[in-house]
Amino acid sequence: METRKVQVTGGSTYTVSIPKSWANENGIEAGSKVEFHPEGDSMLLSPESANDTIEGTFDITGLEGANLTRTVFTLYVSGFDVISLETPRINADQRRVIRDATQGLVGLEVIEETGDRVVLQDLLDSSELSIHNAVTRIRLVALTMLEDALTALVENDDELANDVIERDDDVDRLWFMVARVFRSALRNPSAAADIGLPRETCFDFHSSARQLERIADHAAKIAQLSLDLEEIPEEVADALWELHDDSTEVVDMAMDALFEDDGPEATELANDARERVRGIDEHNRHVSDLIRDLDAQQSQLLRLVVDSLSRCADYGGNVAETAMQKAAPRP
Repeated sequence: METRKVQVTGGSTYTVSIPKSWANENGIEAGSKVEFHPEGDSMLLSPESANDTIEGTFDITGLEGANLTRTVFTLYVSGFDVISLETPRINADQRRVIRDATQGLVGLEVIEETGDRVVLQDLLDSSELSIHNAVTRIRLVALTMLEDALTALVENDDELANDVIERDDDVDRLWFMVARVFRSALRNPSAAADIGLPRETCFDFHSSARQLERIADHAAKIAQLSLDLEEIPEEVADALWELHDDSTEVVDMAMDALFEDDGPEATELANDARERVRGIDEHNRHVSDLIRDLDAQQSQLLRLVVDSLSRCADYGGNVAETAMQKAAPRP
């Protein structure tokens, strides 16, 4: 860390020098412009943004299937605007995987294809994206999936179960978009200004979106399990609904706390959500007692359902902790 003395020039202008080493590393010289980004009681200094498109070229020789999919996802989240995927010859399977991966990401499109290259470009303007709206949407979709998954299980509705499984892709798309915008805000103060949120808040929303994405995964898991389950006893179904309602109540209270601007109110909501997580174990024991004497396979599958519902409450508890940190007074 280096310190500089603030001076006054012209009677009204405050000036401060910048370290020469930093200036040289970032191409700053006499006449260059820099940007100041106020964040509360701090001020970030950066070279003037050129608003250049971030491009990258990557060799995908030997990459297939899931490995290639993860590569595309990683490059997207990392913030590349134009992604060139190259290899001496792109085979049909690689093209299919790239197209499928692209369809799973918000704003990413294939803009060029040749025998040895596929070029992808993000067509969204980050300044037009809202992390708040994206997290709100993830919350709605994930909790609706969870309710529909249990409905499919109780009513033995395979069509609804398959629909829940497909909706998991919608949540993943939104999650990757939130991750991309968050990383851009960390890397570039101008991007954070475009988003209109402090970077700490972006972190809180990103962290909570991850918990919601996991809830959606468990909803899809319950839906998948329902395909292998026949009709379940009514008392078991009622107990599962009680566990579902308690778990989703934790998540809703935690998310309300996260979005609450009033610090004391947010803290009270978050604390209430955390307290309710502790009562989930009692419901677990109750449901476990009910399914203990069922057919062995049915009992095993239902235990997995109970575990997923319980984990959703735990994820809500994690969001509540994030909300408490967000609402805490700043030192």
